[in-house]
Amino acid sequence: MAFRIEAMVSGDWPHVRRIYEEGLATGVGSFELTAPSWEEWNAARLPHSRLVARERTILGWAALSPVSQRSCYAGVAEVAVYVAATARGEGVGRALLEALVLSAETHGIWTLQGATIAENAASLALQVRCGFREVGRRERIAKRGARWHDTVITERRSKSVGAD
Repeated sequence: MAFRIEAMVSGDWPHVRRIYEEGLATGVGSFELTAPSWEEWNAARLPHSRLVARERTILGWAALSPVSQRSCYAGVAEVAVYVAATARGEGVGRALLEALVLSAETHGIWTLQGATIAENAASLALQVRCGFREVGRRERIAKRGARWHDTVITERRSKSVGAD
């Protein structure tokens, strides 16, 4: 599969939203039940490090969200990576996450974290392959529909940013 990783632009939103909805449909991609509007999505993400994997169409996307508005946490961000159902298992997620790590470091991010529904084995395995480690588990932290789920907390610390 030949694809390239590019910066996301607002015109990509319909494709990004469709892929997000496919991820939500798995039941383990997020606690959300519906995709937000562009305005809501845009406001909740950092303005940099928004990437898409593009072939003829968008195959996946990745973005960062701040973990806090406090300035001391300015270098800590939460990772989101979603891959179209038709492109899963083709290396798209790994390419996106590796590019997201590089982009994050370019923008001064020293810690990336994931809060992944424990049943999402594919996402957890991807994170490990990209240098994340499990740092905890939050039991019965939230419901998706009527069912309680645990989340696995992972992090990746930069070896170059904030390493002083």
